[in-house]
Amino acid sequence: MKRLQGRAEAALVVNTIIWGATFVVVKQALHDVSPVLFLALRFTLATFALLVLFRGSWSAPRNPRWSFTGGAFAGIFLFSGYAFQTIGLQYTSAPKSAFLTGLTAVMTPLLAAVVYRTRPRGAEIGGVLLATCGMALMTLPTLPGATLAMNRGDLLTVCCAVCYSAHILVLSRYSAKASFELVSIAQVGVAALLAWSLFRGMETPYIRPTVGVWAAIVVTGLFATALAFTFQAWAQRYTTSTRTALIFMLEPVFAWITSYLLTGETLSARAAAGAGLILGGVLVVELKPFQARA
Repeated sequence: MKRLQGRAEAALVVNTIIWGATFVVVKQALHDVSPVLFLALRFTLATFALLVLFRGSWSAPRNPRWSFTGGAFAGIFLFSGYAFQTIGLQYTSAPKSAFLTGLTAVMTPLLAAVVYRTRPRGAEIGGVLLATCGMALMTLPTLPGATLAMNRGDLLTVCCAVCYSAHILVLSRYSAKASFELVSIAQVGVAALLAWSLFRGMETPYIRPTVGVWAAIVVTGLFATALAFTFQAWAQRYTTSTRTALIFMLEPVFAWITSYLLTGETLSARAAAGAGLILGGVLVVELKPFQARA
């Protein structure tokens, strides 16, 4: 079991590398394609890829009803999180979006406390306060006379973190008894259906079929969606939601590195301090549960 847990958590680390590296790719693609249409194309490609990859799993599926139910719930939160994040990327920077998405690691144990009716620990409350201060440093304006309000992209990205936390908890509930292949197909397929059904109401769709746009669809569809969420659906059978959230805190680090290497985009000293507080809040929340469940 320990060996499987180690492999599962290594797979989740690979996910953070993939997701962190694609923030910049998506940010650049959004100059030429509307966000929800981009998600519809991305999730559709991922769905077809998974149907081909797992075509043999249909013959004798494990708990098919449980698998499709879990996948459907996961798909709703998956689409919601990506919609908030991708639309938000139009109005905020890739490094800032990545660090605000990292709030998922703080929100997951708190959301679990609400869902499972357990009292938050002191460390969790302290971590949320630290992360909130960090979020304020990263997002609130500094110009004289500016109102104390987050910009649209920052607020949408915080909503994304809440949805990702719910997604982690859904997978934790269903993955142990479900077929990870069917969960993977169902969640990505539901996300694709939601994107196609809602994109005209959520935006004025447009696409300029540049090489960058198609490259972003292929890279995010095959690697950051089909591969990554299959890894997660399998890995969460062998590790906890809290440990999953802890590992995912590495994502903004990889996003920041990739953004700097590819575009030279950096965080200001104030925003970097805020990012440090967010990471500090994540560690405060996660270290005690991590040690207790190791």
